[in-house]
Amino acid sequence: MNRVVHGMFLLLCLLGALPSVMAQHPNIVLILADDLGYGELGCYGQQKILTPHLDELARRGMRFTQHYSGAPVCAPSRCVLLTGRHAAHAEIRGNRDSGNGGEFPGQWPLSAEIDTIAKILKRAGYRTGGFGKWGLGPTNSTGSPLRQGFDRFFGYNCQRNAHSYYPPYLDDDAGRRTINPRPVPAHQQQVTGDVHADHYRGEQHASELIVDEALKFIDEHHQHPFFLYLPFLEPHVAMQPPQRWIDHYPESWDDEHGPYRGENGYLPHPRPRAAYAAMISHLDEHVGKILERLEKHGIDRNTVVIFTSDNGPTHRGRDPRWHVGGAGCDFFDSTAGLRGYKGSCYEGGIRVPCIVKWPGVVAADSTSDFVSYFPDWLPTIARIGHAKAGEQRDGVDLMPVLRGAKAVDRRDPLVWEFPEYGGILALREGRWKLIRRQLRTAKPEGWELYDLSVDPAETHNLAEAHPEIVQRLERFFLGTRLPNPNFPFAALDDRQ
Repeated sequence: MNRVVHGMFLLLCLLGALPSVMAQHPNIVLILADDLGYGELGCYGQQKILTPHLDELARRGMRFTQHYSGAPVCAPSRCVLLTGRHAAHAEIRGNRDSGNGGEFPGQWPLSAEIDTIAKILKRAGYRTGGFGKWGLGPTNSTGSPLRQGFDRFFGYNCQRNAHSYYPPYLDDDAGRRTINPRPVPAHQQQVTGDVHADHYRGEQHASELIVDEALKFIDEHHQHPFFLYLPFLEPHVAMQPPQRWIDHYPESWDDEHGPYRGENGYLPHPRPRAAYAAMISHLDEHVGKILERLEKHGIDRNTVVIFTSDNGPTHRGRDPRWHVGGAGCDFFDSTAGLRGYKGSCYEGGIRVPCIVKWPGVVAADSTSDFVSYFPDWLPTIARIGHAKAGEQRDGVDLMPVLRGAKAVDRRDPLVWEFPEYGGILALREGRWKLIRRQLRTAKPEGWELYDLSVDPAETHNLAEAHPEIVQRLERFFLGTRLPNPNFPFAALDDRQ
């Protein structure tokens, strides 16, 4: 065999092997909504808001009915998701700023030593890209996405900057890209006169730019296994959706209350209910663009798509008529009847939508009621990507569930610890859910125990009727919890 023929033979072998390599290492797309409630998608029972792409994703995949976020607010939930450690072991347990100074200082950083999903997949040969809201450490810190396993990052590093969809800049790898020379601040004083949505719009909508960069990433890496992390902004307030989506919804929705004038913070809006629905439909549009691009490159059948939310929908503010930012959570029954909202460890604050599509592995139009949560994704994604997950994980591998098993063995209860909003801890074991609130106040509340198999709305406290369950779960929590000096919680630290 001469050199030319031998070279062509080797090339054909390599080209022939490429699909096999990619089949063994499927692409992984992890999409995270921001403050999306359990009941805000059509496939989870929503009747008013249009979410056709996510509903189709559910028809083609598996819908989880008892999936939980890592925490009831943004930064700690993202930390749990990416590191696989539950909130009582997590490095980040609140939305604390980094202390770097400046208007947008970024949040407290992940350490250099911690493993993330991106790190373990990168070591396994994946290209890695993150596009959206980070919130786990400034660019010049150990928590930078570029130091946490991502080859490419574009979006908001600091959560404060992400409160506006028309910010001054977006973080572009280690630099910044100016997008609105005249940015729109996310927080303004209440208005008394007419309210006009155009007054709170800038030149370039950040979400549109973020999606465009994510599509470029797919274009550039579709011939090689990739991990695409998409922590989109919507529907976190301020409400600044495109007018085309607002126009989809009836004006009559907002006749009852009229305009939102900023009574509970963020920006006013003339049609708050329509605007909130528009935010969720805009999110659905983002997902549709990603799915369409995967199909364009013919890689959709070799791509695992996971969609979920970082916590429940936004809570009420000082004015009881409105949720924060004017979000219409009551009107849309955003929690599908579950108790509580963002910032709470009741079901409405931490039970979130979760959809997984993986052709040939996950059965289409299937559901799972297995109780799962964010720590489960690191070992599961490691298994999918043939990567080493390490020993840090607190979750279980969900692969058997994705393949149709009713459950997998989970040795320990699900755990949440949250030192903000007065201080909360919660556990779930089987049907039982244990909560204690206001632990950082002068008058901590007592234990609450609920049987979610018959009381998913958490209306009947059974703590007095089952003290043995309360005591056993409390002992487990105190035995597993690790104090975190960066997020002190005296009511718990003093007991360890």
